[in-house]
Order: sequence, then structure tokens, then C-alpha cells
Amino acid sequence: MTKKSSILGILLLIVCSAQAERYPYQNPNLSPKERAQDLCQRLTLEEKVGLMMNHSRAVERLDVPVFQWWSEALHGVGRNGNATVFPIPMAMAATFDTVLVERIFTAVSDEARIKNNHSHRLGTQGEMYKNLSFWTPNINIFRDPRWGRGQETYGEDPYLTAVMGKSVVRGLQGPQDAPYQKLLACAKHYAVHSGPEWNRHRFNAEDIKLRDLYETYLYAFRALVKEAKVSEVMCAYNRFEGEPCCGSNRLLQQILREEWGFDGLVTSDCGAVDDFWMDHGHHYSKDKTEATSQAVIAGTDVECGGSYGSLLNGVREGRIKEETINKSLCRLLEARFRLGDFDDPAMVSWTKIPDDSLCSPHHAALALEAARKSIVLLRNEKNLLPLSESKTQALCIMGPNAADSEMMWGNYNGFPLHTVTMEEGIRSICPSAKLIPWKKDVQQQEEAAADAETVVFCGGISPRLEGEEMPVDEPGFKGGDRTMIELPQAQRDILAALHKAGKRVILVLCSGSAIGLVPEQQSTDAILQAWYGGQAGGQAVAEVLFGRVNPSGRLPVTFYRDVDQLPDFEDYNMEGHTYRFFRGEPLYPFGYGLSYSRFVYGKPRFADGRLSLRLTNKSERTGTETVLVYLTREGDADGPIRTLRAVHRVDVAAGTSTEVSIPLPDSAFEWWDVKSNAMRVLPGRYVIQVGNQRLRITK
Repeated sequence: MTKKSSILGILLLIVCSAQAERYPYQNPNLSPKERAQDLCQRLTLEEKVGLMMNHSRAVERLDVPVFQWWSEALHGVGRNGNATVFPIPMAMAATFDTVLVERIFTAVSDEARIKNNHSHRLGTQGEMYKNLSFWTPNINIFRDPRWGRGQETYGEDPYLTAVMGKSVVRGLQGPQDAPYQKLLACAKHYAVHSGPEWNRHRFNAEDIKLRDLYETYLYAFRALVKEAKVSEVMCAYNRFEGEPCCGSNRLLQQILREEWGFDGLVTSDCGAVDDFWMDHGHHYSKDKTEATSQAVIAGTDVECGGSYGSLLNGVREGRIKEETINKSLCRLLEARFRLGDFDDPAMVSWTKIPDDSLCSPHHAALALEAARKSIVLLRNEKNLLPLSESKTQALCIMGPNAADSEMMWGNYNGFPLHTVTMEEGIRSICPSAKLIPWKKDVQQQEEAAADAETVVFCGGISPRLEGEEMPVDEPGFKGGDRTMIELPQAQRDILAALHKAGKRVILVLCSGSAIGLVPEQQSTDAILQAWYGGQAGGQAVAEVLFGRVNPSGRLPVTFYRDVDQLPDFEDYNMEGHTYRFFRGEPLYPFGYGLSYSRFVYGKPRFADGRLSLRLTNKSERTGTETVLVYLTREGDADGPIRTLRAVHRVDVAAGTSTEVSIPLPDSAFEWWDVKSNAMRVLPGRYVIQVGNQRLRITK
């Protein structure tokens, strides 16, 4: 190349670059906020409104690409073809392993970026579930086991929900100091939302004690906003104190933006703005135009639905100012600029994630690790478990969930390349195990198992029965929720018959929440809570049954005896709900979980913001103990009986002891202050409970 042609080439690049950056918003050296403000003032009102809808329209004259705000990643990339399917969030919560959860969602965000890269190559990035905004995690408090969507949450404890939720956000969004953000995560459903499903579009959560609001329902949302810097918050369907959550000035302005300083975007749940005015909803607004204007004025920036088009009429009729629309729009555009949505993909490191990371062996191994750690051993009479691999000739497998792969996926799921059912997992270790086809007939099932000495009964319920606003009309179920919490009657009867026939009965329980198991304390010898374990759930169950894995999961929810122990489903005050305020005797308490090892806790000590103790494994098996640290504030009659404030998983070799040191910083003693009606670090006397040990301290 001659010197002259080289100069011409450089000049041509400069000209092309100048043409590509006609406006300041196209300059990647400006901040996302500056770019958003510049682009906003170049758009027409109609273009602005089009960008505020779930399916964000392209503006070709300004090179604004199409964008789809709705994607799912509850426990793996959902509803977008093949992806690694991890255990449901409730199962992840049972691991009490925040590091594992961040690793899981780092893998999920890798797969999400790969899929988005594919969609850009194919020109399908404007289709549902194929862009970079993911509406997860669900950090609602699971206050009642009847709620069908409890499987999507991280249990009933505010602290556990907060630390798990922060790990999800970090894994999805990537490092906060990265040049471009990996994905947009979304904290949902804000706020005071956990059923019932059947009336959620008109339900009013009212008369909530201020303390319950802040100490329970808002605790995790505040943590994700202030500490994890979550990009999006989704407002819920229901009303709060009379106002729809997506039109609540108190929730969206006073608390979220003013108290917590949230500068991200708020999206509505799908159809939630329609609930303002339609007959099935709240009867809060007189028509669509009023509803959409109220939602944006309150701070709902994106609508999942089709009503925001009426904002044009809202401006013309003087119900909303264009300046208010601009404020919302700038938040949306700023988020897209942070993703690199307007820039050359070569500039964005996340576009270079190799395609073979999708459904990779590494991610499959991570799904198996999560499933192993999530399993909770609830019952093990006479140490029946683990089973011997060399003495299994008379083992049979039965039950409705034994060979059901789709049950393992949970809801809001992707589609794995392969799912290990419980039958497949058990037969991989014990090839002689016999599968008995499931029938609800007691006599037929008993006769089919006549030659068996040990029965692994894979029972429970499934995501076809519990979930989001489902058309289920089975005994004990209503609209995705449950009206009873016991096992279906056919399963109870068959378990009782097997026990009466002298079989050793192992119940492997699949569910997204707590199951009442009072008769099963007599009709079973061992119970494993296996949740909906994802693509590797069956392998993990088999490994625990045969002792290749020592169970370490703990319950993130209370297992009540029956619904008689529960307050009214529509009562949102916390008294009587969850382990923090339940004063009865549960079947299995929050935090419960057995091991094949036996751990002994030494006397705890507290100094310089750390709790220390000696933990001894008095068994012949190496195991993992999940150390849970609870606090009670003495003299606080209206406060929780106890509340979780620290978690620490530790491996202890057989027959050895280890020193455990757990941080308990000042923030762990943040409590409700009745004098200021606010959460703050309170001095006073506290009781620390860890294992079976208690320690009184003064802060």
C-alpha cells in the first residue's frame, strides 16, 4: 500500500466514524446518562411512548434498535430453547450457599448472552424472551405454604432472601465496574405480594403493620437496591393500602426512590396497569388513559402489556406532562446504553463468550452440584440411609414422580439437553432396581411391590399443580395455590399400605414448598425433600440415597403439620407466619436438616464483631454443616421470636474439630426502632443462638 492510499484509508475511516456518530448519544465515550438525555430530546412523543412498552419499537431514523424487555431466568434461561436447567430457587435456598448461587447465575448470564448473540445474528432479538432484560429474582417473602409461586422464592426468611437475591443479581449483571453491564436483573414483585393467586388482580394488602412492612416485606428489596445495585424493580399486581402497587406513590417514590435512592427503572408485571381500570381488577381508574398516566406519574417506566399507547391521549388531555414521560424514558435508555445495546458488538466483551458454553459440561456439573447440596434429609429411622450398593436386589422404585422428567424442571423453565429422572439416577447405581408403573390403586401398587424389601417412593406434587394463576381444579388446589398442604390422598394410602405390608419405605418428596407429613411419620422410614431438582435432580437423589453424597441441605421454610396451624391466607401481618412469628410446634422447623455425620457445637464466643465456636464431627463420615446464626432482641415483645442473621457452610472431616469464625457486623443488629419508625442499628441486650447453644451479649 502506498503512502497516499494509506492516508486516504485513514481519512475514509474518520469520515465513516463521523457518519456513524452523527449525534452525541452515539458516542460511547459519553456516560450512559448523557447519551440517554441526548437521545430523549431527539425523539417524538409517539416514538417515546413506543420505547416504553415491553416490546420497545425500533426508531430507524435515529438507529435505535428494537428491544424486548421481557426475558426469564428463574433458574436458568427460560422459555428460549435449550439451556442448563438448575434446581428451583427454593432448592437453591436450601443449600444456604450464596457463593454457589452467584456461580449458578454467572453461568446463566453466560448462556443468556450467548442466546442474545445468536438472536442478533438471526435478526430475532425483538422476539419475546430473547433480549438482555431478565425479570428475576423473585424476592417476595414466602409467608404461607399455600402460595403456589413459593417455589420461585428463596423461602420465608428476609435475611436469607436478601443474601440469595444479591448473589443472583451479581451473577446476572456482572461486575459493577465492568465497561458494559452483562444483563439487567429485576427484583420482583414489589411489594407485599405472596398470594392468593386467584384474586391477585384485585387483592388489597391493607392494614400492614409498619414494622412488618420494613422488617419483613421490604428487607430484601432494600438490600438488592442499595447493595447489589439491581437495575430493575417490578411492581406487583395487588394493591397496597388501597393503591395498585404500580401506581403507588408511597412504594415507588417515597420508599424506592427517595428513601433508598433507586435510580434504575420500574417495570409493571404483565397486565398490572390494565388491572387499574378493567372489570376484573381494582376499579381504581376510570379508563385506560387515566390508568397509564397514573402509573407513569407514580414511577412505572415500562409496561408489560399494551396500554401505554394511550399515553399519547394522556398528554393531549393534560393528564400527564411530556416531561414526566421523559424522566421515565431516560431511565430506560440509560439501562440500554449500559448494556452496549447501541454500540458496536466488538466493543462489548460479553459478546465474545464462546458458543460452546451453552449447555456445557461445566454448567451441567454446576447443576448437579446445586441439586446435591439442595436435598434435605428429613427423616432417617434406624439409620436406614444410606443404602448399601451391594445389597439392593429387592429394591423397587415407584410413585408419580419416579420417571417424570418435566416435573424436575419446575416453572419458568428452559429445556435441558437431558434430564436425569429419579428412576434413571437410581438405576445408574442399582441396575437391578425395579420400576413399578404408577397407578392410584392401592391394591395394585401393593401387589406390584410384593417382592420388594425396600421401596423408594417418589411422590409429592408437581409444577402442574402449583404455580402462577393456574387453571387447576384438583382436590386441595385452587388456581395454582393449595387449600391443603398434605400429600394427595392416593399417595398417603399407598404409603400406609406399603408400611403395613412390612416394607422399608423411603419417601423422596418433590415439591416447591412445605408438605404436611404427619401420617408419613409412621408410614415411612426415611424422607428426602428433593424439591424440583433441575436437569440433574435424579442423579443427586440417587447419590444421596446410596451415600455417595452426604446430605447438607436445610429447610428454607417451615414444614407445618397442616393448615390448622396457619393464619388466614389473606392475612399479611406477620404474627403467626413463618418461623419468626409462629409459636406452635411445627413438623420440621426452618433450618432443619439431617446428615449422615453427627456434629457437636462448642460454646460460642463473641468479640470484635465475630462469633467463634468449635465444631466437631463425631462420626466416621466427612460432612458439611450449615451453621445458622439467629438473633433475638431481649425485651422486644412485638419483634420476631428469632431471626436469621448469618450463615456459614463448613466441611468437617470425620472425627475432627474445626474452629468456625463468622462475621456479625453492626448491620446484623439492625432492628426496628419504634421511636423513629425506621430500621437502624439498635443497642441493647441480644441472644445469639447457634446450633443448640445460646449466648447473651450487650451491644
